[in-house]
Amino acid sequence: MSLPITSLAAAAEALAAGRTTALALTEAALARIADPAGEGSRAFLAVQAEAACAAARAMDGLRAAGRAPSPWAGIPISVKDLFDQRGVPTRAGAVALEDAPPAAATAPAVARLERAGFVVLGRTNMVEFAFSGLGVNPHHGTPRAPWDRATGRLPGGSSSGAAVAVADGMGLGALGSDTGGSCRVPAALCGIVGYKPTAKRVPLEGVLPLSGSLDSIGPLANTVGCCAVLHALMAGAEEAAPPPVLSLAGLRFGLPEETYLFEGLEPTVAEAFARAVTRLKAAGAHVERLALPELAEIPATNAAGGFTAAESYAWHRGLIARARDRYDPRILSRILRGASMSAADYLDLHKARSRIIAAVAARTASYDAVLCPTTALTPPALSAVDEEAEYNRINLLLLRNTAAFNFLDRCSISLPCHAPGEAPVGLMLSGAHDGDAALFATAAAVEATLRG
Repeated sequence: MSLPITSLAAAAEALAAGRTTALALTEAALARIADPAGEGSRAFLAVQAEAACAAARAMDGLRAAGRAPSPWAGIPISVKDLFDQRGVPTRAGAVALEDAPPAAATAPAVARLERAGFVVLGRTNMVEFAFSGLGVNPHHGTPRAPWDRATGRLPGGSSSGAAVAVADGMGLGALGSDTGGSCRVPAALCGIVGYKPTAKRVPLEGVLPLSGSLDSIGPLANTVGCCAVLHALMAGAEEAAPPPVLSLAGLRFGLPEETYLFEGLEPTVAEAFARAVTRLKAAGAHVERLALPELAEIPATNAAGGFTAAESYAWHRGLIARARDRYDPRILSRILRGASMSAADYLDLHKARSRIIAAVAARTASYDAVLCPTTALTPPALSAVDEEAEYNRINLLLLRNTAAFNFLDRCSISLPCHAPGEAPVGLMLSGAHDGDAALFATAAAVEATLRG
């Protein structure tokens, strides 16, 4: 059994018309999670079935009385194991935090969706402490990407369970976090949509940090419109609606000239991306080569570990002293890179980032979005990352393109651009700092063209 509806708009319409109920949607999602033939046991670390059903019944009662808090009331979603929920421990996919106390309050990003009436199904699996783009979790198992389950392929990370939950009908949306690509990478590998906002738009309070300079809170869902609704509510809007679908005619897209974002593309990725660009041009969009030489400076700027190593080490050093042997060694080694960074290194990093952001903003000001593939690869086999060297190489390839736009603090979205039956490929559109509303409108037009 799976959800009969795949978008928030369709669910809201069916709820308003009485064709379904919040309880029916919630029970269908819970049945999908519980299916022993599915990925529910790996995609979720905790299923809150009793609370979810109680919330769904409450939303049905409020809607029957004409008091539903929003059109979205009663729609089931999931929450990454990084967000605080009052009375629930936040463990971030780790066993080093198994003795964490229950959270005293719910993170604002979650609470705002609950106030709109969304039903939380449970907590999704993730890479330990959100520090990898692969999706591997040696403690709780790694959920498989939907494509080629017979082989067993990586879902992407760190919001691995979130992406698999949406792709498999275990809820109509999911909350994730994105520090270097953790919403967009799993969305690309699982064939759905993932959004990284301008970082300041959604509060980070109540979310276990990875890098305060780069962390952002984003949704994963089946459509651009779904992500737009979830983002608007998490950002504090009283009401939210999918963006109108506009024409692509006249929109300007920049295609970076540097090979940095296009090196090492799998042929399947390169072909799907080229087809997508051709379709955008045929629909009247202007796609132009764009010089962004500053992008090539980002890897060298981050060579010592970057913000993620420095800031994660500052948070983790006490926990490492107490529970070092409980960390995934591959995650621990990445955190420990921050131990060798000096205060001067960290200040230089901030200066370089500010300079690069300003330069790229000036070069891209006249464009509606910058285009590139979300990831260089289709979903690798789980077995491909057994060796640490390959783990690190593939992780860098998966995160390379997305991480550039976290460094630039741009809003950025991944949407599927592969043909039916092909391995999933993500098309990434990146807008301006604080240009979230404009990017959603542009992405909705691109989505309509690619799906048309």
